[in-house]
Amino acid sequence: MTSESRHPVIRVIDCHVARPTAEGSDTYEYLVLLRAPDRVDEGRWRIVTGKIEGSEAAWQAARRELAEETQLPLARLLVVPYVSRYYEWQHDRLNDIPVLLAVVEPGADPILDDEHVDFRWATRDEALDLLVWPAQREGLRAADLLLTDHHQPGHALEIA
Repeated sequence: MTSESRHPVIRVIDCHVARPTAEGSDTYEYLVLLRAPDRVDEGRWRIVTGKIEGSEAAWQAARRELAEETQLPLARLLVVPYVSRYYEWQHDRLNDIPVLLAVVEPGADPILDDEHVDFRWATRDEALDLLVWPAQREGLRAADLLLTDHHQPGHALEIA
């Protein structure tokens, strides 16, 4: 058995985006994106997601997808201690999805790509109500805890 066959292949990422409500604030709002017509999940609120390309690491894909989908300048990128998981019946495969958290500056707004038609900055609870996928809601809860619980090892999970 090769080392590659022992480890699941990571194909996609989830990336939550947070911004402080004010400079130096400990409260955050979260970005939700409305999918465009003729796209997977059209008309539904989602987060930044995407496929890993070539030899990218998951965190590199998150940076690229954030830039492509929102053009938001990244202040910090953290690994959320949560892995999203779902079964893709069409290909009979299990997807383990790393969850990352991009923190941007207060007041920053996205410039959307053609995958999305609207955005909203929402409180954690508002975003939880908007997101359709249960794993994205759980990832948001974990991301929010990472930012707001001072017992979390946020510095250890920050990507340099």
